[in-house]
Amino acid sequence: MSEKTTRAMPPPAEATSGSPDLASEFLDRSTPLSRVRSLLHRYPALSPAIVLLVAIIVFGIISPRFFYANNLSLITQQVAVVGTLAIAQTLIILTAGIDLSVGAIMVLASMVVAQTASQNHVPAVLALLLGLLVGLAAGALNGTLVTRLKLPPFIVTLGTLNIFLAVTLLYSNSASVIGQDIPELITSTGATFSVGGVGITYGVVAMLVLYIIMAFIMSKTAWGRHVYAVGDDKESARLAGISVNRVLLSVYIAAGAILAIGAWIQIGRADAASPNAGNDLNLDSITAVVIGGTSLFGGRGTIWGSLLGALIVGVFRNGLALAGLDVLYQTLAVGILIIVAVSLDQWIRKVRN
Repeated sequence: MSEKTTRAMPPPAEATSGSPDLASEFLDRSTPLSRVRSLLHRYPALSPAIVLLVAIIVFGIISPRFFYANNLSLITQQVAVVGTLAIAQTLIILTAGIDLSVGAIMVLASMVVAQTASQNHVPAVLALLLGLLVGLAAGALNGTLVTRLKLPPFIVTLGTLNIFLAVTLLYSNSASVIGQDIPELITSTGATFSVGGVGITYGVVAMLVLYIIMAFIMSKTAWGRHVYAVGDDKESARLAGISVNRVLLSVYIAAGAILAIGAWIQIGRADAASPNAGNDLNLDSITAVVIGGTSLFGGRGTIWGSLLGALIVGVFRNGLALAGLDVLYQTLAVGILIIVAVSLDQWIRKVRN
């Protein structure tokens, strides 16, 4: 048999049928790091939960006062407003959008509630309903501009941020409404009760109820699945029969309703309504959502992760203050947390599906 004939002969049957596919074996090979990345991709709230646990332990060691009942009560009260706004922000970021106007909408709704109740003598329940309508209208405006004019959410909400701030100042004449002029029902979210010696406000309870409701909706309803689908890939969602614009509009309207509830919590928390109360809340809500594991690119994240993110920010600021560090270091720490969280998200998104 010639050399040419020998080269043309196929390999033995056992070599083709029994030999492993080396390429598949290489692709399927997993390392501890890749398994960690897959785990974090599957459970987005896991990484912020670990960070929160470590932060609590570290700050508890640094300052024994961290675990005092009054300090824990202070942390929960500080988180109540930001945590509520973070729910609304989470819905929008899950659709690959962002809302820079959440704080402004909340402040506008709070001023409408407080002023109509205190100066126009509107019944408290009706005043709260008016605040809800304001939140719904503001959310509908944002959603309409995004869906009908096809404008980027960042630009839309940057513009409406200034509009809502201006409307609030014009409506209120830049004047605050103090708690003693506001009906008790509206300020009741600031009332406290004791749980194991820790004072918990009804505003915190309202926030937790919202988290339970929204977590159920996002995980158990078709609307929640559609929100994730739109955020993951709008074109694929459209081809699957989902009305993308309708989902986006409903998300902004739902966010507006949540922000109106946040306005009620804010009035109780401050025992007043001020047109300048929410200057930092826009960025704080985004910070909580990003640190909580929700991807800025949409389609990945959980409602509960945002609560963990809000708690992480509250714990870090409180713990650093107890350690005697200047407020500038608290801001520095939050900035570092944001960069680390976004970097971690980028790394997690590279997981092989």
